[in-house]
Amino acid sequence: RVMLKFQELIRRDFEDLAKNVSIEQGKTLADARGDVFRGLEVVEFACSVPSLSMGELVENVSGGIDTYSIRQPLGVVGGICPFNFPAMVPLWMYPLATTVGNTFVLKPSEQDPGASLMLAEMAMEAGLPKGVLNIVHGQHDIVNAICDHQDIKAISFVGGDAAGKHIYARGTAAGKRVQSNMGAKNHAVILPDAQEEATINALAGAFAGAAGQRCMAISAAVFVGDTYDRFIDKVAEKASGLKVTGGQEEDCDVGPMISAKALERAEGLIQSGVEEGATLVLDGRGFKPAGYEKGNFMAPTVLKDVTTDMTCYKEEIFGPVLVCLKADSLDAAIELVNASPYGNGTALFTRSGAAARKFQNEIDVGQVGINVPIPVPLPMFSFTGSRGSFRGDLNFYGKAGMSFYTQWKTITARWPEADIPANARAAGLDGVGASTPGQ
Repeated sequence: RVMLKFQELIRRDFEDLAKNVSIEQGKTLADARGDVFRGLEVVEFACSVPSLSMGELVENVSGGIDTYSIRQPLGVVGGICPFNFPAMVPLWMYPLATTVGNTFVLKPSEQDPGASLMLAEMAMEAGLPKGVLNIVHGQHDIVNAICDHQDIKAISFVGGDAAGKHIYARGTAAGKRVQSNMGAKNHAVILPDAQEEATINALAGAFAGAAGQRCMAISAAVFVGDTYDRFIDKVAEKASGLKVTGGQEEDCDVGPMISAKALERAEGLIQSGVEEGATLVLDGRGFKPAGYEKGNFMAPTVLKDVTTDMTCYKEEIFGPVLVCLKADSLDAAIELVNASPYGNGTALFTRSGAAARKFQNEIDVGQVGINVPIPVPLPMFSFTGSRGSFRGDLNFYGKAGMSFYTQWKTITARWPEADIPANARAAGLDGVGASTPGQ
């Protein structure tokens, strides 16, 4: 009932949440609405938890003995959130964790904590008991405290590589269960038979949307055969037409980056590409929209002639930047993608069912889109990033998320018939509990 009411309240305050995300994080209003909505979907999924919480039973495994398994909550669990999805990622965590019986300690990003606080107030209004959801603020000291505290049994983390590896190592060393979603370098592979206009539109939005600050952004495009010469300039042209401004405007396509430090890092990686031999097709550095001259803006940027040994390819830029590579065949493209240490998401653009089937079977990436640039699963599935993009055994939300926040307990019980007092027997119970039926 609490989660049913919670999702109602999120819908009631949907626009206020989106505006807060846009103001604090810099997303466009459209992206901010998407941020809230994708979190809301997980709350709706949490409403179905009772059917997933059921255990298993085998009756009479031996004479008069039953064995059954039940799911139980872990106790206190923690969540550490990134700046880029201030509404969605917290909602990946505590709705499911608390619905299965845990209490939760949430640390939102110190850069944009407002949405987490608004959602916590709604959860309380929905009837979540006091003390079930707890929010703490801070940076490294709070993260380490969550990792070290003996009462916290599990940690959910979404963020960058350095933090994710640290939290996984420190948390597991303290005996905790940890799921850690980390960095990515998501590739799109474009085959010669791809539908041109749809593919160009998809690539432009997938690399520049949300200012490239999402772990499922397409940041590398692998053009197979003649698509390298046919597509790149058109993708750059499409991206150059995207409107870059403060985020609050309804017609804004790309908002600012989260901080001056993030902007400086992205600009540095672009420059490293140029110095290592890449060619700038579209340079968005130094862009200052009218009225936001002091903002942390980068317009969409496209680099070609990129090779896999370049720093701009190996590092996650986390900005509106697309690096373009060339492959001679689908096999070569698959080999290139699989050689990357990351495994969060990938996409193939083609009209060939056979090529799509080959790609989805041979690619070593956790989430695959076929003519879908950003294949984030709905909550009845799980967010299945893999390899260098994820550490842990159980992914976020879906059945895997349910398993992460619970533990199995198995009971084997024997209730002998002889223990029933003679005067307490009821008609029809003859033989019940006997090792051999009828005796």
